[in-house]
Amino acid sequence: MNESEVIEISREGVMAIIVAGGPLMLVALGVGLTISLIQALTQVQEMTLAFVPKILAIFGASILMAPFIIATLNTLTVSMFDRIAALS
Repeated sequence: MNESEVIEISREGVMAIIVAGGPLMLVALGVGLTISLIQALTQVQEMTLAFVPKILAIFGASILMAPFIIATLNTLTVSMFDRIAALS
């Protein structure tokens, strides 16, 4: 295994993390910005107010995105096992 293969494996891993976790992070960002805007408009500065909607939104998004995330991680896992099998 040379340096280019290691870089390629690392790139695939990072891309899988971004693709699997990106939608959930975008949901958290959107909900956080919305709650912050509502807090700024109503001048309610309660720090714990943002946590419950954000947790519920991430939970719902993770349920909806679970098949996509599992497929992404499955593709990465199969790719890594194929590379391991090719080494021997």
